Amino acid sequence: MKNHYTDLVEKVVFVTGAASGIGHAQAKAFLEQGAQVFGLDQQNGGMGELSTSYPESFMYYLGDITKKEVLLEAVETCHRHFGEVEILLNTAGILDAYHPLLETDEALWDRIFAVNVKSMYRLTQLLLPEMLQRTSGTIINMASIAGYVAGGGGVAYTSAKHAIIGFTKQLALDYASQGICVKGIAPGAIQTPMNTADFAGDGKMAEWVANETPVKRWAKPEEVAELTLFLATPQASYIQGAIVPIDGGWLLK
Repeated sequence: MKNHYTDLVEKVVFVTGAASGIGHAQAKAFLEQGAQVFGLDQQNGGMGELSTSYPESFMYYLGDITKKEVLLEAVETCHRHFGEVEILLNTAGILDAYHPLLETDEALWDRIFAVNVKSMYRLTQLLLPEMLQRTSGTIINMASIAGYVAGGGGVAYTSAKHAIIGFTKQLALDYASQGICVKGIAPGAIQTPMNTADFAGDGKMAEWVANETPVKRWAKPEEVAELTLFLATPQASYIQGAIVPIDGGWLLK
């Protein structure tokens, strides 16, 4: 990690989707900055490794984020170990295999919205009151270029990411005057386990995506994590309600 943000030392950070991909990279990046990080995911993944490397400053909880009781228990566990949450990273998400409407049944639609949107609403609703009581807190939601344009997913995923952008903007408008800093990140092609299918077989899909991206490559999750660090600092506090693309120029087309 090249940059060092002293303002993040000992901050309590809650990260969803911390087992792999962007969420894992975010958790590791904040730990490297001296923060206390609490991870939530339904699988252990890389969280065990982080727990071993940072036994005093990393704690995690395993559970399905679509379950309200899981979110409640995770928040309570975080409070017991680290205290109140100062930075919330709503990162967890799933894809819909690019299904168009007529291939999207209600079960898939509901699952995409439950994981990507409703869990974000529920967790934010749980943690926002303590931030308001302190008149300080940062919330960073993981959107996507699919929240701006079609083609980044199927109809359910694209709709969900549009919803996240709307949620982020309204949340910022409602609570900015009370010390809450809210923003979002819109990644493009990031090489994570969620995109494994694009690299399967001869990797032609991954190659096509890289060629269609103006910078001609996929990004690493650590690049998104580095952006997240800056957005979580006081230096970025005037960035309010913005959705920051990190897409290699995809949205320029």
